[in-house]
Amino acid sequence: MTTFPRLAALVLLAGLAAACSQGSGSGGGPAVAGGRAGAAPPSVEQLAAKVGCKPRIQVNAAELRTGYCRTPDGEFFVTTFASQAGKDAWMDAAPEYNPHLVGDLWTVLSGRQVLDLLRERLGGDLHLTDHRTKRMRVAG
Repeated sequence: MTTFPRLAALVLLAGLAAACSQGSGSGGGPAVAGGRAGAAPPSVEQLAAKVGCKPRIQVNAAELRTGYCRTPDGEFFVTTFASQAGKDAWMDAAPEYNPHLVGDLWTVLSGRQVLDLLRERLGGDLHLTDHRTKRMRVAG
């Protein structure tokens, strides 16, 4: 089992790697959320509010934002993305051994029990293994 400080470090490193990978030529057009052109993606604060949390922002970059939350359900990180390309880059750098709750332009990282509880209020797909392999399982 991964300790919380190690999990936090991995999330921050993955977020920073994703932000750095979004160099010139990344598109930078308007975000598309849920197939609606021009629709703003949910913010870290909006997602956190749905589960009763006021997040502590850990990464505040143009391409992504990450906030830490602690609720009675448990501890977790909420990351939102300005573009699908940014989300894809983050997912490619994300820890492959931890489950992720994944939405259109957001992801939540925590343990499986916490994600099961959060999924009831946030929706999204629960990715249980590395998304880069053909054996990825999506719960639900």
